Amino acid sequence: MSQDDKKYLFTSDRPGFRNWESADIDPMAQINADMQVMEFFPSIATREQTTQFIERMKNQFEQKSFCYFAVDQLSTGAFVGFIGLSEQAYDADFTPCIDIGWRLKSSEWGQGLATEGAMRCLDYAFENLGLEQVYAIAPKINVKSERVMTKIGMKKYYEFAHPLLAGNARLQTCVLYKIGNPSIIVVLIDDW
Repeated sequence: MSQDDKKYLFTSDRPGFRNWESADIDPMAQINADMQVMEFFPSIATREQTTQFIERMKNQFEQKSFCYFAVDQLSTGAFVGFIGLSEQAYDADFTPCIDIGWRLKSSEWGQGLATEGAMRCLDYAFENLGLEQVYAIAPKINVKSERVMTKIGMKKYYEFAHPLLAGNARLQTCVLYKIGNPSIIVVLIDDW
């Protein structure tokens, strides 16, 4: 294992997943300021909001061993955004829950990186963390994210009015996807 590989919690063919560093603030702030990337959010995020987000993710990782992980492209070492898991506790029928999410710089789109990375994060969620299920949420109009959810084996459960997007007619209706830990399902069948 090279010195560079040691900084990753885990890898897939192309992305490396790690905890956040202070050096990630500026490149993540650039991603969060890209109108194309933030199309399905109420607004772009400021540098201060990005810094707060990174601190929350670092703290969550220290407490839970997961977060929306900082992701580097292994071939170049370049930071490209995040893919990972996060706690959600807003007021909804399915919360509190752990969801999977991604946000990559637009130059990385269309190459299957979100799908590959999300699949690897699900492996980590089920095999390493022993989670029973993982959710995914996106505004209904975000068909690109919904396509990734389908590709990684998640099933659509329903649509709901997201409480944090109340009053935003364009984004408020969201889709809820879910996937269960396959090893837990097998155990239940074996025990029957």
